[in-house]
Amino acid sequence: MADPAELANRFAFHAAQTQERRDEHERVRDAVGELAVKLNEWLPEGREKSVVFTNLEQAMFWANAGIARQGA
Repeated sequence: MADPAELANRFAFHAAQTQERRDEHERVRDAVGELAVKLNEWLPEGREKSVVFTNLEQAMFWANAGIARQGA
């Protein structure tokens, strides 16, 4: 059984408490966005390209979750 405190932390909202953390979130978004633009130009249309973008969104989400949850 999962620890209730850990579950509460996983599903809570974690606002960026400092400008440094907001900047970290922005750097992640910028880097993933730049990669998405390049891949959009380079890859042919199709299912695989769609999967690439889905996984980039997931990577961005998890990177930002890691930033937001640090020290929580």
